[in-house]
Amino acid sequence: MSKSEKNPREPMPGTLRHWREALPEERMAHLVKDTARGFSRSLQARLREHAVQYGHWTFLRILWQTDGLTQRQLSEQAGVAEPTTFSALKTMESLGYLTRQKLPDNRKQVRIFLTPKGASLRALLVPKAVDVNRIALAGISTEDIAATRRTLLAMIENLAGDEAAAGRSDDDTSASRASNGSVNWPGDALNGDAS
Repeated sequence: MSKSEKNPREPMPGTLRHWREALPEERMAHLVKDTARGFSRSLQARLREHAVQYGHWTFLRILWQTDGLTQRQLSEQAGVAEPTTFSALKTMESLGYLTRQKLPDNRKQVRIFLTPKGASLRALLVPKAVDVNRIALAGISTEDIAATRRTLLAMIENLAGDEAAAGRSDDDTSASRASNGSVNWPGDALNGDAS
């Protein structure tokens, strides 16, 4: 049987078979974390084909949607600390993906704008993210995908409510996301239901 003929729902030899067999009652947090890691690894491999660093993906995605943000706005939308954003933007600027500009109406505020090179990456990279989502969702019914989406959104809302009730600040959560490597899943904001 060729690799393409295998049922995509069956665990492949050498993969995370333990999720189905050894650890069938594992906590949801671990399942979600490993799923996100799988998405990330798959997208990283595709970004490398175009010499784009995985850490730049999130910033590019945001700027493709809303060019001209400040560094702080970009940090907030990416869910990472400002020093991390500054470092990434500096590298992305040296690669010719973006420029930083002071606007005439506010000389103190620096805005981030994509260059033609940075904007052109969208046509190359977004299809890669769509591919990752297509691969991840192969063999899963439309109904199960819709139920999973509803469930994950409800979990996000529940956890946000818990965070708000506990009085945690946005700075704490941004630093936590940056330190634990959380990232947006491939294609989530650019492709509607593709994620």
